[in-house]
Amino acid sequence: MKSTAAQQSAITWIDQSMSQLSDWNYRIWSYAESAWREYNSAAWYVEKLTAEGFTVEQASAGMPTAFYAHWSNGEGPSVATYAEYDAVPGNCQAATTTEQPRQGLSVHAAGHTDPHSALGMSALGGLLAAKAVMQKHDIKGTLRFTGEPAEKVRGSKPIHAAKGYYDGLDGMISFHPCYMLPLCNTTRWDTHCGAAYSLIYRFICDQPQTWLKREDSLPIPQAHSAVRAPGANDALFAMYNHSKSLRDSMLPHSGYWSISEAILTAGQATADNLPARLTEIQYIIRAPTIAMLDQVVEVLDNNAKASADLTHCRFEKCWVSKSRPGLANHVMADLVFEALQRVGPPVWNDQAVDVAREIQMNLGLEAMDNPFISQCHELIASQQAEQIMREDLPPSQINHTSDDYTEMCWHTPTARVYVARPMLKAPAGYSYPDWAMNALGGIPATIDPMLSAASKTVALSLLRLLEDKDVRNAAREEFNQRTGGGIGGDQWIAPLCDYEPPINFRWPEYITTARGHDWWIPADGY
Repeated sequence: MKSTAAQQSAITWIDQSMSQLSDWNYRIWSYAESAWREYNSAAWYVEKLTAEGFTVEQASAGMPTAFYAHWSNGEGPSVATYAEYDAVPGNCQAATTTEQPRQGLSVHAAGHTDPHSALGMSALGGLLAAKAVMQKHDIKGTLRFTGEPAEKVRGSKPIHAAKGYYDGLDGMISFHPCYMLPLCNTTRWDTHCGAAYSLIYRFICDQPQTWLKREDSLPIPQAHSAVRAPGANDALFAMYNHSKSLRDSMLPHSGYWSISEAILTAGQATADNLPARLTEIQYIIRAPTIAMLDQVVEVLDNNAKASADLTHCRFEKCWVSKSRPGLANHVMADLVFEALQRVGPPVWNDQAVDVAREIQMNLGLEAMDNPFISQCHELIASQQAEQIMREDLPPSQINHTSDDYTEMCWHTPTARVYVARPMLKAPAGYSYPDWAMNALGGIPATIDPMLSAASKTVALSLLRLLEDKDVRNAAREEFNQRTGGGIGGDQWIAPLCDYEPPINFRWPEYITTARGHDWWIPADGY
């Protein structure tokens, strides 16, 4: 990668800005708001981007915690990156070396696991560095930045894609902290993430069965001695059990696929002899292809109908997400990996090592001289990582694992880059508890090295796209070839989103009541 004055300016800007980037990251990490309820996090980004001169559309595409920002330095290419900021319920952890929730909260509140806090801040750091350099060196073009809520349920990106927010771009940089080997300090090559569906089946018992009613018309049958009629709870558990028992038959045993379910709280208190009137169960299915997902949903639909018929209920099918599989772009992968090569892997200093060793000792382990896994300190070429990953996959399988950045791939040439987060070496046969990884993502000494390396990689990649017309043209040519003619081509997959933003379900969130600030479910909605 040929160094330019602009690129060196970007590295300098990030080095000089690391203190504030670290502080900003810790703030988002501390907010730790879960899917569709990231109000403070989104508001922080909107305020910061507005102060930086960006024009910001709040609640983009009808999603209250999404946004779309853009800034222009004159006519030229348009490039983009994005932030995620949703956290995961049940992972509340303080930025400490012992297991404990953040102050005032229980372990059942949300916490950043990946961590999306640092994902978004790395992208923002790269974006703001690119903006400063564009002004300093008079580089023409436009920067775009989207706020993407609810990634853990693959929420916003299919909706943004369907509404055109990724159209008209010359390139997209998608960064994620490393979450599986060998994808550590590298870019994806051919095998990008797969497709996924997420949907909710809601069972409603409008009128319970009437066979408990007696001729004497007493208001409470048999003074509570009669068993209650079937209702929404029965429907939900029939659905749950049917789908569990049929899981192995939903798809043939080829490739990697998964189906997970979550029972959403209805917020109802029911007398002991009355059936529940409302229950909801959410499924998320990840598979290499859309056809496989459709096959699973057909089975789930049949199970939902049978469960409702059995229990004197009706059911509604509500979509949370429909996302497409990813699309490779080698030009973009090379461009970003060259930037990562110039930046180098994260470097953890003695303070970070001491933090890691302290966690090991607090877990009753012997502290290691070099507590981070070797891959954290090394780059791996995109093709080499691809070869290792393919060893466990059928030759015919094109996509693998799950993330919804894949939506962007069908609208602009996109690169997916992974930079090492702090990951601890484990003694033979030992697995670290989740809290340890979550804590490392919130302690500045351990997460800042990734934040620095990722911000620089994003910045250099954005600037390369803005400055190098040849590489933009090559990336677009490859995009057109892979889609059979670009957007609308005969190999292009159109957005699948045909639903409204699923914001009104009972997603977990922070609420304030007479009892104080708590983590629970919303009081109204469906």
